[in-house]
Amino acid sequence: MLKFVKGYMENIEDVATYPMISLLIFFVFFTLLFVWVLTASKEHIKEMSEMPLENDNQQNEQL
Repeated sequence: MLKFVKGYMENIEDVATYPMISLLIFFVFFTLLFVWVLTASKEHIKEMSEMPLENDNQQNEQL
């Protein structure tokens, strides 16, 4: 099976560019995510972290 895939991939022109494009997309996405995490306001992070607890409290009050 692997020999078939390898033989098929060798026939595709410029097949080496696809892994490089994937790596570039991966790197850019996680770099932007890292920058967003570093620049996010502490109030926003605190609000988002408390959301599941607020939802549980609202459900308990309705019961």
